[in-house]
Amino acid sequence: MQSLSRFEENKINILSGITVALALVPEAIAFAFVAHVSPLTGLYAAVILVFITSLWGGRPGMVSGASGATAVVMVALVVSHGAEYLFAAVILMGLLQLFFAAARLSKFVRLIPHPVMLGFINGLAIVIFMAQLEHFKIRDAQGAMVWMRGTPLYIMIGLVALTMVAIYLTPRITKAIPATLAGALLTTLLVVAFKIPTVTVGDVASLAGGLPSFHLPEVPMNWHTLVVIFPYALVMAANGLVETLLTLNLIDEMTDTRGKPNQESMAQGLANVVSGFFGAMGGCAMLGESIINVGNGAIKRLSGVTTALFLLSFIVLASHWIQQVPIAALVGVMFVVVEKTFEWSSLRFFGKVPRTDIVIGILVAAITVLVNITLAVVAGVIIAALAFAWQHAKQIGVKTSINAEGHKIYTLQGTLFFASVTAFRNLFTPSEDPDVVIIDFAGARIVDHSAIEAIDALAERYEKRGKKLYLRHLSGDCRDLLEKAKDLVVFNVAEDPRYHVADDKIS
Repeated sequence: MQSLSRFEENKINILSGITVALALVPEAIAFAFVAHVSPLTGLYAAVILVFITSLWGGRPGMVSGASGATAVVMVALVVSHGAEYLFAAVILMGLLQLFFAAARLSKFVRLIPHPVMLGFINGLAIVIFMAQLEHFKIRDAQGAMVWMRGTPLYIMIGLVALTMVAIYLTPRITKAIPATLAGALLTTLLVVAFKIPTVTVGDVASLAGGLPSFHLPEVPMNWHTLVVIFPYALVMAANGLVETLLTLNLIDEMTDTRGKPNQESMAQGLANVVSGFFGAMGGCAMLGESIINVGNGAIKRLSGVTTALFLLSFIVLASHWIQQVPIAALVGVMFVVVEKTFEWSSLRFFGKVPRTDIVIGILVAAITVLVNITLAVVAGVIIAALAFAWQHAKQIGVKTSINAEGHKIYTLQGTLFFASVTAFRNLFTPSEDPDVVIIDFAGARIVDHSAIEAIDALAERYEKRGKKLYLRHLSGDCRDLLEKAKDLVVFNVAEDPRYHVADDKIS
């Protein structure tokens, strides 16, 4: 593959940045409405977040802004205490994320199993799709939101379809302009030129405004305020980091590169702190817009900086022009994002991968849609871990033999841990065994306190019958584990002065 010149690379990043800025406008406004704050509060959050994370984040090309993952948490706080408490909560949210990054905990997101990742991606794709359906509603005479009907609906569907077709066909005609930008521009020019009656950005909300100004949240600086905002800040911080780090993992796979999760978490925390001090609603990485950006080939910091600058210019200088962009064009862009985000290949997994993995993927997707991302991922990881433990527990086994001295040798295979101790106990027959029994751990491992207790209980069973139990071929880490536990349990075999168990001294 031929490398791009610096000019071509910069052009791709700048044009993609403009496209993403356009796509962020309705998203930021929509999430601001979800959180019950003004549209500018969402737009300012998008400007601040994408600018700071693009400059200092650990994943160039990833786009951040006001998001649904955090907006849904904000509603109750804004309704009960007002927007100023929200800004204080956003600052605390950022501080919690900075602590998370300073503790270098972000790397553990790489331990998330693949079925959980698939469930998250598919669930978020469904969430993005469902969010676009809200644009197919209009206000009736009483001010209530109702589904479009008749001509307005047909026009909306037609413009959405036109945008999507243009996006899919543009790469076959030219690669000089990002396909998503070409699709949005074509639909916008058509609507303006022929004065097609349809909902535009300006019909949703006014974008006109000035630069965001610094101010301290107008809340009492006391313990009661902290008690009020901390639960919201904690959930927002968790939701934001989970979506950010999983999006980072996905972009890593798309670009065959490796981002820096701790650095990204640090940038997210800083961006949210700044957002709170500038009257913005905060947020996190946005999967849809990130895929638009990376799909356009924009993987440099310039694309995010361009997005921030153009968003700000929309607000300060070009609100009149941007307000003419039809919502249908942006919905079409996001529908393409949904199609490219959803892992269609996962539908072919039925019958080809373990049923547990399929159930985990579906469950994570469902919880992502119905509850929130953090709970979905936590539930998926827990179920995956329990499933792994259950399967691993069934893999413990033993072979028996009698040596020349008449000692019975149990050659153990597998891992002895909390889930396998019952199976381990059932492998032995103290009442039938000779006076000396040896457990050979050459093919097995002891990994936790439950395993130590199981061995101790087994030794007691033999001791009660006047028989002796020896262990041999213990690995170094198993010896260390037994040494640390020597004050908690006592193996009733005294041949080894260090461990109260025998190792290679018995043949």
